[in-house]
Amino acid sequence: MNIPSDLKYTKDHEWVKIAGDIATVGITDFAQGELGDIVYVEIETEGERLAAGEVFGTVEAVKTVSDLFMPVSGEVIEINEALESNPEIVNTDPYGEGWMIKIKISEQGDHMISAEDYSSEVGG
Repeated sequence: MNIPSDLKYTKDHEWVKIAGDIATVGITDFAQGELGDIVYVEIETEGERLAAGEVFGTVEAVKTVSDLFMPVSGEVIEINEALESNPEIVNTDPYGEGWMIKIKISEQGDHMISAEDYSSEVGG
């Protein structure tokens, strides 16, 4: 299981890469493995301001549909358009080309944990 140490994580299995006041968000390798083959990613919150913990979209796999939660408060400034036609990128490259949204952070809050803590959380 891949858990890059340079990222932050949430207990809802999202990863977060922060550069200045921009956060790039996706789901973890553990999450995509648990979900199985991802067939659809729905994110219709571009341009919206959301609080940490609010739902920003959903990911649909063969087995289930799961909500995606904001790890920080802010405005969704970009969505990964490539996921519309190729949702399986989340399975093959969850920490790279499979990113989901970019957020202009208004408040980081305390929803994120370290790679070490996330690894313990998922039994890594």
